[in-house]
Amino acid sequence: MTTSEDQVDVEAPSEPATMTFADLGLGDAVLKALRDVGYETPSAIQAATIPTLLAGRDVVGLAQTGTGKTAAFALPVLDRLDVSQKSPQALVLAPTRELALQVCEAFEKYASHLKGVHVLPVYGGQGYGVQLSALRRGVHIVVGTPGRIMDHLEKGTLDLSELKYLVLDEADEMLKMGFAEDVETILADTPDDKQVALFSATMPAAIRRISQQYLHDPAEITVKSKTTTSSTITQRYLMVSFPQKIDALTRILEVENFEAMIIFARTKSATEEVAEKLRARGYSATAINGDVAQVQRERTVNQLKSGKLDILVATDVAARGLDVERISHVVNFDIPTDTESYVHRIGRTGRAGRTGDAISFVTPRERGLVKAIERATRQELTQMQLPSVDEVNVTRLARFDDRITAALGDTDRVERFRDIVAHYVSHHDVPEVDVAAALAAVAQGDTPLLLEPEPEPERRERFERNDRGDRPERGARSDRQPRAGFANYRIAVGKRHRVEPRQIVGALANEGGLRRDDFGAIQIRPDFSLVELPADLPRGTLERLSDTRISGKLIELRLDTGAPGRRGPREERGSGRDDRGSRGPRQDRYGR
Repeated sequence: MTTSEDQVDVEAPSEPATMTFADLGLGDAVLKALRDVGYETPSAIQAATIPTLLAGRDVVGLAQTGTGKTAAFALPVLDRLDVSQKSPQALVLAPTRELALQVCEAFEKYASHLKGVHVLPVYGGQGYGVQLSALRRGVHIVVGTPGRIMDHLEKGTLDLSELKYLVLDEADEMLKMGFAEDVETILADTPDDKQVALFSATMPAAIRRISQQYLHDPAEITVKSKTTTSSTITQRYLMVSFPQKIDALTRILEVENFEAMIIFARTKSATEEVAEKLRARGYSATAINGDVAQVQRERTVNQLKSGKLDILVATDVAARGLDVERISHVVNFDIPTDTESYVHRIGRTGRAGRTGDAISFVTPRERGLVKAIERATRQELTQMQLPSVDEVNVTRLARFDDRITAALGDTDRVERFRDIVAHYVSHHDVPEVDVAAALAAVAQGDTPLLLEPEPEPERRERFERNDRGDRPERGARSDRQPRAGFANYRIAVGKRHRVEPRQIVGALANEGGLRRDDFGAIQIRPDFSLVELPADLPRGTLERLSDTRISGKLIELRLDTGAPGRRGPREERGSGRDDRGSRGPRQDRYGR
């Protein structure tokens, strides 16, 4: 312990730094996972903290939520993890179950290329059984709330004797919630030679005392974020599921009066995919990312400036330093996970005193990011609604009117065609208005001018009933159809195995290298579960997932064809409970 600390003040740059995660000393497996999720450059807290933790120093990090601090401590821990050791090596304390689950998911995402890493969330409100069975099998990283961690320590079910890394996340919040005594007890009962990282938004006296008493020669890292956004930028967000993003983007492009636009996507492949789909819908769109040569990048930017190109789909790094006055709109197709990136992105519009619009797509799981952005920028984001069919059609008709008006201005051409139309009318006895409508149809081509009204959603009964009004058999499949591009996969674990959606997502994502966006609905049945996954899963991914275990049971993942499953345990025991249709009149217990 020491009373002096090295203090490092880090100010977030006005443009993302050219430093990469590879420059921080992380290993190949972790770097590969970061590439998979589209992280290209570290945030200020990550750039300052990761090398310090990799060097073995304790750290006190002062940073707001949304600055990327989870990766700042998770990446060094994973980089030095010893998978052969089955007892917990890292413990992360978080003030709430929501944050604990969020941190747990981050660890699983960053560990996607590390074989056999097990992460366990431990929090109140969850049954002890799941936690105890996982601890018995062996866990490398435990993420939990102080109260439940203390319960396990008192029961002797959590062994922290070989702990190497301890993280206090949002330490000031833990103290506000009354966990000060628990936190100090846990710190005192863990090995003296452990490495400790303490993160807090503020530095009250209690946090300062804990850092001086329980941390060894800590480096104090303070991030001073420039998280202000221009008042000339209108900031909105749209709640949308991942599969709906392209359609939502298309509607927004139709109704928004934009001059030029940058659409930010998280990964290189996503930029190419979005640009290709927009081109297929008739928009002038091009992607730029880290794979685009500098000469091509300069040519694309010049096209954007000159008006030959209207839409640029880019990653954060590719758009660095981009200053084009024509950009009236920024769309976050994938909302950034840290507020600094958000500020940098929307700063591409509203420059030089001009007004601008920023629209962010937010999936239901990303609601918390909106709150983090609002807290950091001290500005409220307005929720918008998906443009309706009527709004799109009004815009289309207005543009069609404009095209007619513009054509009427070319009097010479109109005069020549007037003679042709008059000749047709006189020879075919057709009203001129019908001829005009036919010519408009020819000009429009096969693409309908107006969108069709959206069909009314079908009302479904809670249970399908058969002719006798009975509920369906317990093993019957749901009538829920998977969304476009997805298929139902069957796994051999269900309610009687005490599985939860979180466990299914964590196991499949970890073993198959899947992202959160690769998962659709999960239906947990008594003896099996149905999981919506991409219909075109590669064979290698399917083979890896087939060997996955959840709650110790092999899941035997396979495409669900709708065929009846194996008989349930009751049928296998031959209980004699045949289908009611094959039995005679019902008898009471005395045979009457």
